[in-house]
Amino acid sequence: MKRIFSLVLALALAVSLTACGAAREETLESTAAPVTETAQPSVEAAGEAVSYPLTVVDQAGREVTIESEPQTIVSGYYISTSLVLALGQGDKLVGVEAKADTRDIYRLSAPEIMELPSVGTAKEFDLEGCAALDPDLVILPLKLAEAADSLAELGIPAILVNPESQDLLNEARDLMAQCLNCTDAAQALADFTAGQESNLSAALEGAETPTVYLAGNSSLLSTAGGAMYQSDLITMAGGQNVAQDLEDSYWVEVSYEQLLAWDPQVILLASDAQYTVEDVLADENLADCTAVKNGAVYQMPNKAEAWDSPVPGGILGAVWLAGQLHPDLVPAQQVEETIEAFYQTFYGFSYAQA
Repeated sequence: MKRIFSLVLALALAVSLTACGAAREETLESTAAPVTETAQPSVEAAGEAVSYPLTVVDQAGREVTIESEPQTIVSGYYISTSLVLALGQGDKLVGVEAKADTRDIYRLSAPEIMELPSVGTAKEFDLEGCAALDPDLVILPLKLAEAADSLAELGIPAILVNPESQDLLNEARDLMAQCLNCTDAAQALADFTAGQESNLSAALEGAETPTVYLAGNSSLLSTAGGAMYQSDLITMAGGQNVAQDLEDSYWVEVSYEQLLAWDPQVILLASDAQYTVEDVLADENLADCTAVKNGAVYQMPNKAEAWDSPVPGGILGAVWLAGQLHPDLVPAQQVEETIEAFYQTFYGFSYAQA
């Protein structure tokens, strides 16, 4: 009943935000998200019935056959683990990636998985330990292709996912949902994301697009170009990435001179930045920057997870940022209610009370 109520609440919020718009007529912990081309996975539309044996094409273009509906899962990647939880399959996890005990999203939604055996990282994957868990399905990041093939030789089906952009995240979600026979849950997640994208588009139609500089986690002078997921987030929120023309697929180091030449109206710090808003406002090198002069320096929230990375809740980063850039069009209360509805519906906890 709680989940049904939450879904109804999410639908109500979507309607209200649309009305508002109409009224205006490495490692496993990388937060960088370059848009890359991969083979298109072969999956049925979300919501369709799944039958086994099932053969799919994963995001590396590998054919994988799953003999029966998986009852035990190993996830070696924090994004796939988060997706497993959002799809309501967390009780099937028997092993997860390293450092699971550091992730707030797990602590808040499924603390029991923080105690599960670790299968290591992309750099130091524990193939033997993973195989010893005898899982029905293993989900790994693209860089662990060799491990996936080794597991297949042991008779353990393993799929590779590459959720490094919103489109690729959507593909990974639908691929996993088909493998796990939970396409209805995937459809609900897809509908929420698409609904929020549509709501933002309607609410922000015709609005000015302030220029935004997104600073990376390690340095103020590290930024995301137009090829990265984070740039799309700024665009969806009704902003314009000043570094849009940079074609690098990873964080780019720039100079103070370049930053001042861009003269952004807003400076946005990554959710896990190792420096503070106060540090930026006090930086004498930026005294003449419009964003600093106007105090328009913000940091992405990191209360449960980093929205400035391709996670299931990543759309909330765009909703939150739209509220910062356009508070008259996307009111704070609406932002809070949307965030609350998402976590209540897909993760079963209250973000406001976390």
